[in-house]
Amino acid sequence: MFSISLKVATPLVLAGSLMAVASSASAQSNPIKVGVPTSLTGPYVELGSEVKRGVNYAVKEINARGGILSRQVQVEFADSEANPAVAQRVSERLVLNGYKFLIGVISSAEGMAIGGQAEKWDAIYLSTINKSNALTADACNPRMFRANHSDAMDMAVIEPWLMTRAENAWAIMAADYAWGRDSAAEFTAAAKSAGKTVKGSYFAPIGTKDYAPYIQQIKEQNPQGLWVAIGGRDAVNFGVQAAQFGLLKTAFAVSQSFAVPATIKGMGDAADGIWGVVNYAATLDTPGNKAFVAAWRKEYGHDPAVYETETYVGMQVLFAAIAKAGSDEPGKVATAMEGLSIDTPMYGKMTMRAEDHQLMMPNYIGKVARVAGELKPVIELAVDAAKAMPAPSPKCKMH
Repeated sequence: MFSISLKVATPLVLAGSLMAVASSASAQSNPIKVGVPTSLTGPYVELGSEVKRGVNYAVKEINARGGILSRQVQVEFADSEANPAVAQRVSERLVLNGYKFLIGVISSAEGMAIGGQAEKWDAIYLSTINKSNALTADACNPRMFRANHSDAMDMAVIEPWLMTRAENAWAIMAADYAWGRDSAAEFTAAAKSAGKTVKGSYFAPIGTKDYAPYIQQIKEQNPQGLWVAIGGRDAVNFGVQAAQFGLLKTAFAVSQSFAVPATIKGMGDAADGIWGVVNYAATLDTPGNKAFVAAWRKEYGHDPAVYETETYVGMQVLFAAIAKAGSDEPGKVATAMEGLSIDTPMYGKMTMRAEDHQLMMPNYIGKVARVAGELKPVIELAVDAAKAMPAPSPKCKMH
């Protein structure tokens, strides 16, 4: 597991002891501040809860070790409401209050709204959930980083997998904003490369309650396969209704968002057998991950989910960059983060690629299956970072 050395030299004289006490008091009054604008209400509230757990677990862990640079880490949460304008407003307020490291936003549209202002605010935005390629392509900038899988990374493993499937005619159901549109375009390109046909693409606004009109249109196309890029409560609503209308019986479903614990719980038996990109699963069979899962269960009483885990990883990246910079000045931390390598219990060693600020990560394909009587995402195929990482986008002119 990644760790930071936090030992303080033992004072040799009384004066040194008094200085150490003063320094400790100063550290407590001068914490390292992390702002978390995330969905505390609205259609992504369950995902926002995952973000909170990932952040709180990482902060509790690091503070128990003495903090960073002998300073404790302090967190402030704010409700972004899954709304880009609100996310930008509450993030600016966090920054003005000294919380210049921003993490935990759910939607890519929110992430780009914040990331585009980070340099102006003298802050850093670190994505742990946003998948839109734009964050590390045409929207990239020196103060925006990503510590989670992008759409392009997901398609790098989906495309060769698609070539092994018999389903030739596909349809797409996606959220109508940056991530959903991005995912649909990426899947369409991957399907074409794999010799498949996309018969129709359908997009629903965030917060859609009734998916019947979309499901009916998809059924009329009679696809053999269905690619789904909808998250949070919306994914549950669509999945349950797709099962009720019989779509999941006629179309082989693959998703970027169904094979996660919150959606599986919400869908119940309807999720059984659904395939998808599995960016992380508690069933990942490595010693480090087993230890991480056991510790997480002790803390929260359940397995860690993908957004909890990737947010935890993002916090490790931030902590390591601050330690490397020897400072919490955002400019120095941003420089330290470029090319930074860390060891994580679940993914092993990973590096933040300097060219586009994308964390280089392995990826997985799997399906929802019963494990000891409980539906869980189970990894069927692991792809190491060397194969799961597309080259940096030429649209990103970082240096």
